[in-house]
Amino acid sequence: MKRLVHMLLPLACAATLLPAHAQSGVQTAGTLAIVPAYGEVTQSNDEALANFMVEEQDKDKAAAASRVNLKMKQGTEIIRAADPQAKLKTHGYYTYPVYADEPAPPRPANGSRARQAIGWRVGQYLEMKTVNLAALPKTVASAQKHMALNGLQFGLSDAATAKLDRQRIGASYKHLNERIAAIARAMGRNPADAVLETIDFEGSGAYEPRADSARAKTMSMAAGREAAPVEEPSFEPGETTLQMRVVGKVKFK
Repeated sequence: MKRLVHMLLPLACAATLLPAHAQSGVQTAGTLAIVPAYGEVTQSNDEALANFMVEEQDKDKAAAASRVNLKMKQGTEIIRAADPQAKLKTHGYYTYPVYADEPAPPRPANGSRARQAIGWRVGQYLEMKTVNLAALPKTVASAQKHMALNGLQFGLSDAATAKLDRQRIGASYKHLNERIAAIARAMGRNPADAVLETIDFEGSGAYEPRADSARAKTMSMAAGREAAPVEEPSFEPGETTLQMRVVGKVKFK
């Protein structure tokens, strides 16, 4: 009996040293695994997109347009002087009649009565894109002497976006390798036995739905007429986060 125990003991010890897949009887050689991974990186916004507007109302259409043109020119010159690197673009020039707020009279039996215009409203917009966020409050305050701030949005410049995208790819690939190693160990395999056959950096196809977005922090400010002088506004650029899903097709030797 003692001799039988001595014979069985080495066999039991050897069994404990076998990989998990060998102990369970499950063969993993040639196994094909689809492994999704995820990467996310965040960076402070370094670009601002500001929208200014000028609007005038007058009984004389030409007079209203003249004041709009003058204020737009003055405001544009102020912004160029305060921030020479800023990119400017005018857009949305509009002119339309203004009618009196009065109740509609009864409709005549012989036809309709045309509404009478009491004046004209003329306006124009100016878009400013800049990476000089340090000078932004002063620039905006100076421009508000002639124009109203209609909206403000923060985001990433092209250079910052490209840099963050490279970091996002690196973070996604690192996470993929970590998950492949964890799966290999769970299967009782050496991570070196895993061969990456296909990698999908879009997370598309039959593997994963695409999840690739950039969320820019946005703040809007209502348009209004500002009297000179104007106190400098306070801005918080916020951050932008880029996400990416990556899917790898892994085969075990």
